Amino acid sequence: MTVYGYARVSTQSQELESQIQALENEEATVIFQEKFTGTKTDRPQLNKLLGALQANDKLVVTKLDRLARNTKEGIEIIESLFNKGVRVHVLNLGLLEDTTIGRFFLQTLLAVAEMERNLIVERTQEGKAIAKQNPDYREGRKKVYTSKQLDHAMGLLDTNSYNQVVALTGISKSTLIREVKKRRISQDKLSGKK
Repeated sequence: MTVYGYARVSTQSQELESQIQALENEEATVIFQEKFTGTKTDRPQLNKLLGALQANDKLVVTKLDRLARNTKEGIEIIESLFNKGVRVHVLNLGLLEDTTIGRFFLQTLLAVAEMERNLIVERTQEGKAIAKQNPDYREGRKKVYTSKQLDHAMGLLDTNSYNQVVALTGISKSTLIREVKKRRISQDKLSGKK
């Protein structure tokens, strides 16, 4: 019997150490790990792990959502492991058993995990929709200068050079040039020029 572990984080900036340590504490001798979002279908390390597991082996994961993207996939993965004779140990739940109660428990937990993920996505989208109502909202990186600051700088350019406006406002020359071009394009559109 081999004890396998699987650790996954969703982004490159997240670390796997705490999961790996927890798996090693459960005597996992072979640990597969990867940094892939839970929504991605292609998880090469998970696929290798599923191919390596044999009857009487044990798979240890810290949480169910590390293993599956959604309820359907989680049930499919764990049922295929049950069919192979693999035991599945989810550290924050315990050993999942291939029984009617065990399967019901699994389905319920995976459904709750999927619902939580969907609620997070909904809240993020709602927050973005509210933010978009602000006229200064811009997708991506936050604006360094407000519309008022840029209007003031554009007014100063009427009587000053770029370098003088940079010295007066602290706004870089490249930002000023970009803003001038953007306003010209906008003005041309309003006046019907191409």
